[in-house]
Formats: sequence, structure tokens, C-alpha cells
Amino acid sequence: MSLASTLRDLHVPGKPLVVPNAWDAASARLVEAAGFPAVATSSNATAAILGYDDGEEAPVDAVLAAAAGIARSVSVPVTVDFERGYRLAPAELVERFTATGAVGLNLEDSDPAIGSMVDPAEQADFLAAVRAAAGDALVINARIDLFIRGAGDTAAAIDRATQYLAAGADCVYPIGVGDLDVIGTLVEGIPGPVNVGYGAGAHSIADYTARGVARISFGPMFQRTLYARFAETMLPAVQADRNPFAG
Repeated sequence: MSLASTLRDLHVPGKPLVVPNAWDAASARLVEAAGFPAVATSSNATAAILGYDDGEEAPVDAVLAAAAGIARSVSVPVTVDFERGYRLAPAELVERFTATGAVGLNLEDSDPAIGSMVDPAEQADFLAAVRAAAGDALVINARIDLFIRGAGDTAAAIDRATQYLAAGADCVYPIGVGDLDVIGTLVEGIPGPVNVGYGAGAHSIADYTARGVARISFGPMFQRTLYARFAETMLPAVQADRNPFAG
């Protein structure tokens, strides 16, 4: 079985794929060593280590190289937050992306540069072209940005999700939804696997599982937590010439 098939089969409603988001080879190896069956990346976290802001500010060559480094470092499937494709045409996107060894990608439906929503039919056509170029070699997670762009309409999200799944997406990701009742409504109305973000911990994995989600991801949460701990403890200790590891 290919890594893409393995990743695709892990998306089971009510038995979700839990994927902590890594940002480099070292963090990806920690995710694998902890026993998770796949590794996801966060575009925000990846951009941070490359020295750029999120929103397709990082050069696509650097993003692809980072993805290749992660995929090379682990044996489990890797899925990459690839924003809206960095303005690559679908055929070029697939050719360059599959060369990294990653087998899944998020593709969002708002313009990273200005934050406006893309017309759903246009996005569906884009996803269909990516699917046609990729065949079954990539697992496409179609992100729906309505809720983070201030246009959170449940019916519109279900409509977009339905179009994206019909275009060939394997999973849809209505990012920014934290209300369990809304999540339940989306899962009931969307004819395919649904990804949700874990958020800040207001709800548990069990809560999301009970609503029938198929994937739970964390975005840049782990990187931010780690870096905040570094800033709060290690740096002040070194500045004060104290041993940060002393009891």
C-alpha cells in the first residue's frame, strides 16, 4: 500500500486521524516516535522557521525543500499545509509537490495575500485540476476559510464542502469552527470526511470524535508553546548567568 493510500484510509469519521503539526525534521521525528500514524505541517510554523510571515510570504522553493526534509526524515505519511498552492498552475504544483515525498496537502479557498474568499466554483475547478494531475498520489484536504474570514455561514460551508468533495478532495477542513453543535451540523451535512482544528483546548479529542470528525490537527500550537517556554525560561536564565537546568 502506498503512503498516500495509507493516509487516505486513516480519515475515518468517528475514529479520527490525530495529527500533531510539525515544522522541521526534528519535530516530525518526535511525532513519529510518539506513535502517531502520520505527520502534518503548519504553514505558519514552517514560515516562522524560514524567517517569513504566514500567507505565502515564504518562497515556494524553500517551502518545498522544507517539506522534502520532513518527508525524508520519517517513515509515516506526511501531509503539508500548502496554503493556496503558491500560485502554481495545477500540473506544476503536482509535479513539484510530489517530488518532495509528501503525500498529502491542504489547499485553502481564500487568497492569502488579501484574505478574500475565492469563488467556490473557481476553487472547485482548481481542486479538480490538481486531482486530475495527481491521480490518487495525493490526499487533498480542502480548507474552507469562511469562519476565519468573518463570513461563517454553516450552509455556505456545507455547499463549498460538497463542491470540493465532488471535485476530488478527500477531506474538507472548515478551519476556525470551535462550537461543537456547529461541528456536528457540518459533519451531518457534508458528504465526506471533515477535519477540525483542536484550538486552544476548550474541547477534547473525545468531544470531536463524538461529533464524527475524521481528522484533528493543531496548526502552530506546539511550536508556539515550545518557543514561548524557551523565551520565558531559558533566555532570562542565560541573561542572568544562571544555569537554566539547575533545580
